[in-house]
Amino acid sequence: MKKKYYQKGVTLIELLIALVISAIIVGAVYRMFVAQTRSYTVQDQVSEVQQNVRNAMEILVRDIRMAGFDDTKLKTAAKENIHPTAARGIDALTDDSLTIHYEHGDVIRRVTYSIVNNQLVRRQIEGAAMDVDQILDNVNQFFLTYFVDSGGDRRYHSGAERTAANVPAGANIVAVRVQLSARPASNNPDVTTQVSPRGLDTVVTMRNELNEKK
Repeated sequence: MKKKYYQKGVTLIELLIALVISAIIVGAVYRMFVAQTRSYTVQDQVSEVQQNVRNAMEILVRDIRMAGFDDTKLKTAAKENIHPTAARGIDALTDDSLTIHYEHGDVIRRVTYSIVNNQLVRRQIEGAAMDVDQILDNVNQFFLTYFVDSGGDRRYHSGAERTAANVPAGANIVAVRVQLSARPASNNPDVTTQVSPRGLDTVVTMRNELNEKK
C-alpha cells in the first residue's frame, strides 16, 4: 500500500516576490523616517532662532526704554563732564549701534549695542565694572532708525524717521525703530536652504525723554 505525502511550501518565484514587496515596504518606511527627521530638524532650528531673536529684542528694548531714567543724576554727571552726553539718555548713534545711559542703583549705567563678527554684543559699564555679553549669534540684520521731535512735539509718531547720519546734532530722540533678524546656527544643508532669516521689527518709545518737562 502506497502512502501519498502532500508537502506544502513556497516556490522560488513566490519567495522572490515576497522579498521584493518587503524591500519596498522597508524602503518606504525608511524614506518616511528620513523625511520626518529632516522636518523635525528644520522646525527645531526655526523655533530656536525665533526664540533667540525674541530674547535679544527683549533685552534691547528694555534698555532703550530705560534710557534717561533719573535724569537728575545723569545731568549732574554730564555737567561734571563724567559722561558729557549722558543727559540725552541715548547717543553715539549709527545705523547698527547706539549707547544708552540711565541710572541703576544710584550708579550711572552705560550700555552699548553693536555688531561684532556677526554677533549682537551688549557692553555694559556700571561704575568700575564692565560686562560684555553676546546676546545673539548669526545676525543677518541689525538696523536702527530714529524718530526725532518735530517742533517740540515729543510724540514719536509725529516725528521724522531718520537714519543716524541724518539725525541733527543735539536733536531730541523720542523713539528708536529696531529691525533685528538672524539665521539659524547650523551647517545642516536642509536648514540653510529651507530656513530664511527670522526677525522682528519694533518701535520703542523713549519714555523718560517723553516725560521730561521742557
